[in-house]
Amino acid sequence: MSQSQTLHYKYQHQITPTKIDLPDDKNASHGDHWAILSTDITQEVPIWLKQMLDTAKLPVGLSPNTTDNKRLLISGDEPCHIKQVLAMEQGKPIALVNTFPCVESPYATTCNVERIIRCERTSDAILRLNTKDGSTIYAFDQLYSINHNHYQANQDYQAYLSAWAYHIEPSDQSQHILIDDPTAIRYHRAFNDIVSANDGRVPDDITEQIRAWQPVDDTPLAPVEINLGHSCIYLYGETFGQEDESWCQGQVLGISHTSFFNKAITLFDVVILREPDSTPLVVRIATPSTDSNQRIKVQDYIQANIWLQVAISK
Repeated sequence: MSQSQTLHYKYQHQITPTKIDLPDDKNASHGDHWAILSTDITQEVPIWLKQMLDTAKLPVGLSPNTTDNKRLLISGDEPCHIKQVLAMEQGKPIALVNTFPCVESPYATTCNVERIIRCERTSDAILRLNTKDGSTIYAFDQLYSINHNHYQANQDYQAYLSAWAYHIEPSDQSQHILIDDPTAIRYHRAFNDIVSANDGRVPDDITEQIRAWQPVDDTPLAPVEINLGHSCIYLYGETFGQEDESWCQGQVLGISHTSFFNKAITLFDVVILREPDSTPLVVRIATPSTDSNQRIKVQDYIQANIWLQVAISK
């Protein structure tokens, strides 16, 4: 009597995010981005591109970045640096495809890539990201040239968000609203007490602390007047292919300084989204140092027009 054998196969079908092609005439060049850093782009940028080759490195994304690829991505290792995309043939660079200024960020948020708006000719791409908390973010992909074949839908990634600021200034302090709902009053009182006791920073367990918070006495909580200039707001661009051109308002959590080819740069670490039961979204925003932005202090609220970037790596 023969014994039959059953073979079992497991098929895995990976789904990629939706991809939308961006025609050349709709793809904004990086001229406005370079203009943040230079008033003489045609003279300064070529010099910077040559200088960075002395210390260039191969950034790591979701896949190997090697000379065997059709395109090679090179980068600086400074907080503010340049990335260049090179066309390759037989392991040698044959043409410059694209170049853009970048900001390195230490702040990551967990998200998935829902949609990619791309221009394959230039390796430009804008990612539509969904955070764990349900927020939608659009950001220019610093690493698209090496990541483009590796994004999977519904896959969690660590996305490091940064930005260049076209303009940054203190937020408008003139608009106020009055909150008289008891639940909302309690939340705002608790939030303010907890953050104040934590040296102005939002603790990781802010939600649990708010639930456990109790007022110091039985006196009814008075209505809360909220200054809208103390809100954290993020608005992405409405123009197709330019959704990464954003407006934000938020609180400065940290300030540091660096340089970009001998140009003084200020780095503002800003929380631009901060909602109940959600993880605060922090972005490192770089801008050339000026007398006016040097007056901004930690815990101040700012508003800014920014070019939002993201870097996703293993």
